[in-house]
Amino acid sequence: MQLLTVNMGRAGPCEAARAGTGIDKRPVDGPVAVAAPGPKGVGASGLAGDAVVNTRHHGGNDQAVYAYAREDLDDWERELGRALANGAFGENLTTSGADLTGARIGERWRIGPRLLLEVTSPRIPCRTFQEWLGEPGWIKRFTLAAAPGAYLRVLEAGEIRSGDALRLVHRPDHEVTIALMFRALTTQPELLPRLLEAGEALHPEARAKALKRVERMKQVGRAGN
Repeated sequence: MQLLTVNMGRAGPCEAARAGTGIDKRPVDGPVAVAAPGPKGVGASGLAGDAVVNTRHHGGNDQAVYAYAREDLDDWERELGRALANGAFGENLTTSGADLTGARIGERWRIGPRLLLEVTSPRIPCRTFQEWLGEPGWIKRFTLAAAPGAYLRVLEAGEIRSGDALRLVHRPDHEVTIALMFRALTTQPELLPRLLEAGEALHPEARAKALKRVERMKQVGRAGN
């Protein structure tokens, strides 16, 4: 597995996001420092110099880094009939040889000599993403394709650069994958309770949704007795 490119962006205008967006990510040369940026709402990107404008919905420790597979970009190139450069989906890391859709929550990656990342959640498409791609019905199409890429938190800070090896150094024994979590958060909310199997690695917002679903199920059960 390999990190093909490290991609960073600057803030730009966007009709769907009044404050603008940093979704326009492009490959950069040289080493990039990566560290935990701070809690959501305060912290932005984990990559030094990378723009995250809307910190209410993006960035923060549990979404410090976004990775997308070159293989999935290639599939979309064929589907859309257009070229998609590395970084085209706003990803910080464009990978090769890594099954991001099958990655488990809590899975850990070592990139370069020091950086240690942990998989936390899938990307949920938004209006900004649709405007950036300029594809009709993009949110629905991306959701149905169910290849969302992965957000990661930074466990150990370090520098990375394009071409670095990506090593899987820990894979949890549960079955909560990016694919399952994406379905639970989008088209199959009945799967939400299963997300709790991922334990402490689960994104806090997803844990809250899963617990709310469990409580609702208990209330329904009590009402039926």
